Amino acid sequence: MTELLKQAISQIEKLSDVQLDAIATLILAQLQDEQKWDARFAETTDEQWDRMAAMVRQAIATGETRYI
Repeated sequence: MTELLKQAISQIEKLSDVQLDAIATLILAQLQDEQKWDARFAETTDEQWDRMAAMVRQAIATGETRYI
């Protein structure tokens, strides 16, 4: 366990049960979201990455970079 996580847990332990449940809900949701993103990235094919890179290159070349 990292020192930063130890500090966070030390502070969290001082909270009420309601606050603890709220933090636990946030942490679990974040972990689930990370797992979903990891799975989506793992499923992305080289062809899809190549298409996205081409789109970015085109946007940069045409100056349409406000959404990149």
